[in-house]
Amino acid sequence: MIRSLTSRLSPIALALVAGLCLALPAFADTAAQQEDAARPTAVHSVRGFLPDLRFKLDGAEGKTYTEKDFRGKTVMLFFGYASCPDICPTTMAQLSQVMQELGPDADRARIVFISVDPHRDTADILQAYVNIFDSNAIGLTGSEKQIADVARRYRVAYQIEKPKSDDPDAYEVAHSRGIYIFDEKGRARILASDGESVDALLKAVRDVMDS
Repeated sequence: MIRSLTSRLSPIALALVAGLCLALPAFADTAAQQEDAARPTAVHSVRGFLPDLRFKLDGAEGKTYTEKDFRGKTVMLFFGYASCPDICPTTMAQLSQVMQELGPDADRARIVFISVDPHRDTADILQAYVNIFDSNAIGLTGSEKQIADVARRYRVAYQIEKPKSDDPDAYEVAHSRGIYIFDEKGRARILASDGESVDALLKAVRDVMDS
């Protein structure tokens, strides 16, 4: 069942978020690495194209978070779900590495992971998941309507498939992919491909911080 659909967006940004989060094979051979290194960057400015950071969602231990909790921080926002088999953990590992590379400046940044699977991802489960990658990351969830509203705000599409067995929790989720970077005032600045290199993401974050 479709929870949210992409609406009008610039061609560049739409191309970045068009992919679906499905299990993909890992390519570790040298030729593939060289191809990745040669491809054009997928880090683009979206200032003026996407709205400022705004939401009201549930965090661990019963805490409610809004964009005000992240004022003064550069936010790397990613939509996914805790049981995602491939793309989400890979992206979270990349963002975690960005935080490590920031060194002392990491305190000026936060990873925010919003679940598009509110039925299985309770706030505490989600926080335990993001803690695996970064102890300062924040996992957020909410009601179906809350998730749909924030996803629509940032043109995120996701689809929760019907269960494949009698187990109501045995289902797959597909969702558009992209890393949103907001500046310390909550303004949308960058949309990057989740497949972008750590170096490119690090540069984007530092550029947002410095500006």
